[in-house]
Amino acid sequence: MRCAIIAFFLTCVSFAQTDIEIIQFSASFVKDKEISLKGFKYDNKTMYMSQNSDMFSEHNIKYIPTIILFYNDEEFFRIESGISLTLPDDSKDQLEEKIDEIISSKF
Repeated sequence: MRCAIIAFFLTCVSFAQTDIEIIQFSASFVKDKEISLKGFKYDNKTMYMSQNSDMFSEHNIKYIPTIILFYNDEEFFRIESGISLTLPDDSKDQLEEKIDEIISSKF
């Protein structure tokens, strides 16, 4: 019984991960002000203005770096740096909180 519950939980968690994506929009001159997305187990990537300029206009990026959390291919949450070119210190915590919100809404 215990194994069945664990297997069910792992299936649900892995299902929840597939429709969450984190994209950090940045530029090479602010690379030192980005946050590392490596700790997140969801699809994540960093896009640079010099290589993906069409994505910047498509998502209305005004400040760099900017992080957008997507859920089911729609923007769910955004963190912008503002004119300081620095993301808030608690950016990772904010992302984790919003991801927890998405996951808990599925149950």
